[in-house]
Amino acid sequence: MPLHDPSRRDFASDNYAGVHPEVLAALAAADGGHVRPYGADPYSEALTARLSAELGREVEVFPVLSGTGANVVALSSMLPPWGAAVCAATAHVHTDEGGAPEKVAGVKLLPVHTPDARLTPELIATEAWGWGSEHRAQPLVVTITQSTELGTTYTPEQIAAVTEVAHAAGMRVHLDGARIANAAAFLDVPLRALTTDVGVDVLSFGGTKNGAMAAEAVVVLDPEAAHGLRYLRKTYLQLASKTRFVSAQLLALLTDELWLRSARHANAMAQRLADGVRDLPGVTVLHPVEANAVFARLPAGVADQVRERFAFYDWDATGGEVRWMCAFDTTPEDVDAFVAAVADAVR
Repeated sequence: MPLHDPSRRDFASDNYAGVHPEVLAALAAADGGHVRPYGADPYSEALTARLSAELGREVEVFPVLSGTGANVVALSSMLPPWGAAVCAATAHVHTDEGGAPEKVAGVKLLPVHTPDARLTPELIATEAWGWGSEHRAQPLVVTITQSTELGTTYTPEQIAAVTEVAHAAGMRVHLDGARIANAAAFLDVPLRALTTDVGVDVLSFGGTKNGAMAAEAVVVLDPEAAHGLRYLRKTYLQLASKTRFVSAQLLALLTDELWLRSARHANAMAQRLADGVRDLPGVTVLHPVEANAVFARLPAGVADQVRERFAFYDWDATGGEVRWMCAFDTTPEDVDAFVAAVADAVR
């Protein structure tokens, strides 16, 4: 018997959702028999071939266990000890990874305040300076998040503008793609349009927030941009012995466009939620809904009242700002029940 209520739905994070049935089936299919460990397995080989096809070039793929692990391994491979990464002040690597890039990998972050969680060439320039000065960590990487921590997305043109200015300055570009599926679904573009075609050098490819379980990957698009990944993955505790079960999940997501189907559904549920609360008295939807996140400002006391039935997080409790997330298994009925709870609390 399960120790939880399988019928419960919350809006705190897409991490609350379970594993997609098609991913569970792929895990079961990968079980049985003895297979070589540490990535020397047919599932990891097939994953590399599939991502190479999706990205339009031969790539190196390093399956890892978490998004934080993917980002730490990626940034560490891209930066020397004296290097630094420019990021948005809202970036997950800066605000939500327990200081892991800095404490574990020794990566200096240079955060930039942005109005919508997106970096632009002009914003990057505020921290991309001081090359050659022994008094300043050298800005050698720009890291962006797609979709962003505010639920907005970078268009291919916006990413290309970032990579162009970064490469012109001798910097590399890392993309944290924990929710890249949601961005691709919203923009209706293939994976390569957000990565290979616009000059991204290294990608953290996310699966856990899109129906997988402890399954992410560092994908090297330009081998000149990353060094030592084969060793760093083990150093930072991200090399699973039974890697076939990580790769099998990501391979399942990339089969029959499951990654896009799940993301489109989660995005649609977020849009339904935003539309449902938008006209409620005192409720303000704060950012464009371009992925599976809704940010809203609520009247005083409303959030705590709704949280008696549904879990979700404050974004800025002092300003009454909250974040609501939808997942692959969020249903229209779930959303309607949540909207009704907000409406009851408001009225």
